[in-house]
Amino acid sequence: MYKTLLAVTAAAVVLTGTPALARHHHHDHVTVYRVGYAFGPSYSYTDYSSLPQPIVTRYHLRNNWRYVNDNGYVYVVNPRTYRVMRVIRAPM
Repeated sequence: MYKTLLAVTAAAVVLTGTPALARHHHHDHVTVYRVGYAFGPSYSYTDYSSLPQPIVTRYHLRNNWRYVNDNGYVYVVNPRTYRVMRVIRAPM
């Protein structure tokens, strides 16, 4: 019984740390942010007009959201919460 309790406790500790680690990951030394990551209000967002037109058309992006265009990804950011709602891989 003691070993079972210890295993469950260890699993709970590992799973508790997972959301913090899932915020972003590194891919070939490029930081890729995931859905839920918060850029914050002071981040330097990409203008809607500067987004690649094929991405805007294909994914039906609108000018009332915030966007980050970085390292081959376009991040669609909620303008109220500043959290990433969608990650789009942009062709290089």
